[in-house]
Amino acid sequence: MMRGTVSFRQVAGAALTAAACCGPAAAPAFAEPTFLSKQYPRCTACHYSASGGGLLTPYGRSLSREEISTFGRRGPAAAAGAATRGEEGFLFGALPSDSPLQLGLDARPSHLEIEAGGRALPDRSFLMNLDLQAAWRQDRWTVYGTAGRAPERGGGEFVSYEHWVSWQATERVTVRAGRFLPAYGVRFADHTSFTRAWRDLAEDDQIYGVELGLSTDRTLLQVAVGPGRAASLLEGDGREAITASGRFQLDLGPRTVVAGSVLNRARSDAAPRSTDSGLSLGYAPTAWLTTWTHADVRFERLPGSRRSYILANQTSVEALRGVWIRVSPQTRWIDADPRGEVRRMAYGLDLYPRTHWHVNLSYYRDHLPFVGRRTRTFLAQLHLYL
Repeated sequence: MMRGTVSFRQVAGAALTAAACCGPAAAPAFAEPTFLSKQYPRCTACHYSASGGGLLTPYGRSLSREEISTFGRRGPAAAAGAATRGEEGFLFGALPSDSPLQLGLDARPSHLEIEAGGRALPDRSFLMNLDLQAAWRQDRWTVYGTAGRAPERGGGEFVSYEHWVSWQATERVTVRAGRFLPAYGVRFADHTSFTRAWRDLAEDDQIYGVELGLSTDRTLLQVAVGPGRAASLLEGDGREAITASGRFQLDLGPRTVVAGSVLNRARSDAAPRSTDSGLSLGYAPTAWLTTWTHADVRFERLPGSRRSYILANQTSVEALRGVWIRVSPQTRWIDADPRGEVRRMAYGLDLYPRTHWHVNLSYYRDHLPFVGRRTRTFLAQLHLYL
């Protein structure tokens, strides 16, 4: 996390690290908020996790074939009576859709190119992640977990980024406990987005905690509290701090969502106490256009207390079925400290030719006005979700 003064070496290093270390916690392609345009404002319509990302439910798998892929759709009649035994099922139907145990395999071979300050860094081709996801759901209970390699540690270390248990107390009340990413703002699948990476909500920032969820037909409230960032608690890196979060979502319609969020972290050995608050608006006027806007402010308790701000937008257009074009302007600045200002323009092309086959091409242009430096990053991914 860069705070305050930033240098050329920090920008180049951060760009490389953020893109190369995309871990399992980054939401799979089908968790993209882009698909608000398909009239699904809640993550639980397709995912086991209420805060989005991770393993798809059998319904979510089927929907990804019928609504997203370019060539996978079978038509209403065939889809209505079909189980997830085809290409949308785990390993093409290795498990029946009505089984309480569901599995997913997430793999992302990637290629990365970075140019910082007019100097090109060495290109990299690598396997970004290879992870097994599992969920067991029976009656009111859901047990969830992931297991895979830790790319930022050389790929040789086992890691489970998410593991939790949830209990549905009533039709509207859910409780879960374990390791998960707290609900905050809009969870863009790109975890290097300013709204995620700059707010400690990236690939390795889950907390250990307890979350209470209250839902109605039009509202969703998620409140969580815990001893802090899971990786810090395990490694003792000095960032351990009591963390509390809250997110309230109001569905104004099937394609319009507004959400308010707050995230508070107590003081730790490595960071001051901080409070983040954000407002998110998602709007999809048609089935082929979605735009999300998020505004955010952080208050840090320092001798000279300061505020940092983030403003980000992501607009996605479906040019053809399964072909999405993304544009995302983002900016971050700190009051009374111009050295902390960073501006980004991100462009993306997402292709979904078959069910759970996702080709992602992303191009980032980052600008630090104070020092006049620019960083350009190109990332190509083949995302396989089997």
